[in-house]
Amino acid sequence: QVQLVESGGGLVQAGGSLRLSCRASIRTFGGTDMGWFRQAPGKEREFVAQIIWTGQSTYYADSVKGRFTISRDNSKNTVYLQMNSLKPEDTAVYYCAADPGRNPYYRASSYRYWGQGTQVTVSS
Repeated sequence: QVQLVESGGGLVQAGGSLRLSCRASIRTFGGTDMGWFRQAPGKEREFVAQIIWTGQSTYYADSVKGRFTISRDNSKNTVYLQMNSLKPEDTAVYYCAADPGRNPYYRASSYRYWGQGTQVTVSS
């Protein structure tokens, strides 16, 4: 049974940092592309970052470039999202997603597996 479990969310002040983690039970994690999405109240789920199975290529939404970094540790079946210089508009539930296949990595509908999400709240 595939499970993705996010952790690391919380309440921070603007300009602060958080590191999110996503632990996956996927047997073939080392060969699986992973992504992070977020969803703010009343808004659609939006792409944040993606990392291919090797970790050699990463992709970011324009809104987080230069502030967020996605990484992975295949030996731990874990992906991370380091978030720096946080802004109030980053407030959302952050979701870990796995396996977009050959579908567009920036579309939520591409991903086969999802975690339950972790809340990130950035106060001004």
